[in-house]
Amino acid sequence: QVQMVQSGGGLVQAGDSLKLSCAVSGRTFSTGSMAWFRQIGGNEREFVAAITSSSASSSTTTYADSVKGRFTISKETVKRTLYLEMNSLKPEDTAVYYCAAPPARTRIDLTDGRAYPYWGQGTQVTVSS
Repeated sequence: QVQMVQSGGGLVQAGDSLKLSCAVSGRTFSTGSMAWFRQIGGNEREFVAAITSSSASSSTTTYADSVKGRFTISKETVKRTLYLEMNSLKPEDTAVYYCAAPPARTRIDLTDGRAYPYWGQGTQVTVSS
């Protein structure tokens, strides 16, 4: 059974930094893809960043234009933990953030939240101006 348990988040001021964590169990972690999405109110979940690993030491990353240069997605294989480091936070980054994992050994559109069956519980990030 896949479990994804998030931690981090909270209330910060514009310009501050936060780091979100997502501990993953029940699925392959060293290879494959994982992602972060966010949701504002009742809107559809919005792609934030994804990381794809061909091996334990080789990964590529993809970011939404709105966070490129400010957010960094990474993973620590030994700890089986996915991270999202968020710098220079803006009020418009306020949202509930979710980590997500796609089906194993399946190629998907990494930016499409509908392709992900596995999700963390979500964590609120609030950025005040």
